[in-house]
Amino acid sequence: MRGFNLDHLQTFADVVRLGSFSAAAARLNLTQPAVSLQIRQLERKLGLKLIERVGRTATPTAAGRALLQHAGTIDSAVNAALEDVAQHGRSVTGRVRIGIGATACIHILPPILSDLRRRFPKLDLTVNTGNAPEILRAIEDNSLDLGLVTLPPKTKSQSLGRALDATPLIDDDFVAISSRALKLPEPVTPQALMDLPLVIPEPGGNTRSLIDGWFATAGLAPNAGMELDSVEAIKQLVGAGLGCSVLPAMALATAEARKGLEVRALKPRLTRQLALVLRRDKPLSRGLRETVAALRRLKQKT
Repeated sequence: MRGFNLDHLQTFADVVRLGSFSAAAARLNLTQPAVSLQIRQLERKLGLKLIERVGRTATPTAAGRALLQHAGTIDSAVNAALEDVAQHGRSVTGRVRIGIGATACIHILPPILSDLRRRFPKLDLTVNTGNAPEILRAIEDNSLDLGLVTLPPKTKSQSLGRALDATPLIDDDFVAISSRALKLPEPVTPQALMDLPLVIPEPGGNTRSLIDGWFATAGLAPNAGMELDSVEAIKQLVGAGLGCSVLPAMALATAEARKGLEVRALKPRLTRQLALVLRRDKPLSRGLRETVAALRRLKQKT
């Protein structure tokens, strides 16, 4: 371990997870040359190439993938050591890495993080947004500590496999939205939306899988004119009169979020469950325990 820089290891993990040096630089509040330098120094230390560029995407080499499998374990071990030392003082320290969908990040997370930061100013809270399958893989790989994600369709238990446990926190109905100029049918059924232009989340995430399942109850598949990875972008396009959409009600919870939009309930009803996900064997540092407790209080509010 002599001369092995843990910051360089974290930078490497962020580059791989985010897929680019520039995104990792923004995440770490560094310049891109500084990130590149850290990766080169880590590669020189190990005597191996860890990252290669494929087009504009940074991908790990075979050696890089091997190192990435250990990066989360190393980070957890360091946090555990810091936690043990912190027990002799009053501060809550260490790092908690949170994975969350973009919509929940915007509409749920800010007050929770603000409260945690106020109470535990030395706790390093990091947030990564992505779709649920990506976040679940990162938790299983131990590159994230916890996630707040939409449960996969047809999940009948609180288990997502041998490694992960999920605690449902929030039931969030879906709604149909359109601009005021493009009137929604009444009632809003899968059949009624087939004749309207649709702007919906892109495939790959659990939210889209649930929407597809809702249409499938009527023996239909959504005829999407546009598929985007951002709920906020979808709302903007719908507000501009370019189509209608089916989205989680969480994204329309305030008057400001509904501005310029017509919002209707779906028939039949469609609901998603947001759950707190952890590895079953995850050691809970004090910082992680406090973060988990803050998120679990969401269940008491619903």
